[in-house]
Amino acid sequence: MSKFATFNDLDRFCQPLDETTILRSALARTGKTVFLAHSTKDERYLPGVISVLENHGGRVYIDKADSRLPESTNRETAETLRSTIKECPRFVLFVTTNSNDSKWVPWELGIADGEKGHKPVALFPAANRSDEKQWAQQEYLGLYRRIVWGRMKGWTEDGWFVLDHLQNTGTPLRQWLTGG
Repeated sequence: MSKFATFNDLDRFCQPLDETTILRSALARTGKTVFLAHSTKDERYLPGVISVLENHGGRVYIDKADSRLPESTNRETAETLRSTIKECPRFVLFVTTNSNDSKWVPWELGIADGEKGHKPVALFPAANRSDEKQWAQQEYLGLYRRIVWGRMKGWTEDGWFVLDHLQNTGTPLRQWLTGG
């Protein structure tokens, strides 16, 4: 049985380290392998999401501190994000109900899907409860795999995996992130 992450889970994942340390560490790494798209309204939870992804082999790009981005959003912003999405082998959309209000989230997801297809793209859904699905109000989100917690068939313990809910199959998160 798989479940989605909760906001409390994400807060707990970054407890041993403070949020600033996690963000600085992620920003300092070179060779980004995962573009992490998100609503700016969800920035509070990014350290928890980054912790999960990086603890499973990902090197996360977030736009928050990309010095190449201009102060005001413009065409240069779009081109930088587009090229970064192309460069990163994986694309993860941290999706919550706030994603529905974002102007950039659907654009970034569309770029990733158009450049990569659906297999290197996954949603990382989160809500107040692990069984909530209000984040999935946009029909197109049903096209993508989901990063979930649970036990896959043949596993002896719970872990993070990428669920293909259409095929009812899963891939260990580390394997998916590292292309194995």
